[in-house]
Amino acid sequence: YTKMETCLTPLPEVSDIKETAGGHLARWPERLTAVPPRIMSGTVNGISADIFEKDTDLWKKRLLHYKALDYQLAEPGRYRNLLDMNSYLGGFAAALVDYPVWVMNVVPVEAQVNTLGVIYERGLIGTYQNWCEAMSTYPRTYDFIHADALFSLYNDRCELEDILLEMDRLLRPQGSVIIRDDVDVLVNVKSIVDGLNWESKMVDSEGSPHAREKILIATKQYWTLPAASDQGHQGSDSAS
Repeated sequence: YTKMETCLTPLPEVSDIKETAGGHLARWPERLTAVPPRIMSGTVNGISADIFEKDTDLWKKRLLHYKALDYQLAEPGRYRNLLDMNSYLGGFAAALVDYPVWVMNVVPVEAQVNTLGVIYERGLIGTYQNWCEAMSTYPRTYDFIHADALFSLYNDRCELEDILLEMDRLLRPQGSVIIRDDVDVLVNVKSIVDGLNWESKMVDSEGSPHAREKILIATKQYWTLPAASDQGHQGSDSAS
């Protein structure tokens, strides 16, 4: 019986009845790449129109590199449900607009800037999430997971294993992940994903090969434990 008014964010006030509260949104698909009204008005701390446009171009280049690493990204129908664990301005999802995929954009509650409103103004879908906790995903799993600088963000907040186990739960067998982060972070991440029986490799990012930022690409394998009878036979063979 708690009143919901305190949970609602009111639209900005306007001085004229013909004005659009919050700013005018471009029509789709121009809306996807047009500078969102809240950035134009300067209400998103530290993000200008120039930063937004450069980020949009950056993710177009990064997607081309990703397709070279995982050709299935360019294969229609191979991936359908995608999860971007640290979306920032939604540039990764925007770069995929011409592909038949559905992308859930996540803004971590620990992110320095709250950009979920920008994602919605671009015509994308998104949510908040603390990745030290489980994510409610009913009824879907994901074919592909993207994580940009996520593990650096959660450094000293929770264990790498906790986040990677949650990723393993969210990802269907034969699904893939792309994780980009500092090389030292990815070395630790790779040791864990190898323990999860993922097939993984670390490669250079689209920038300089000398840059500290690297990319880890991995695929979740389909496997099961041996049957109890098989384990028993193995034990008998060892004893003999």
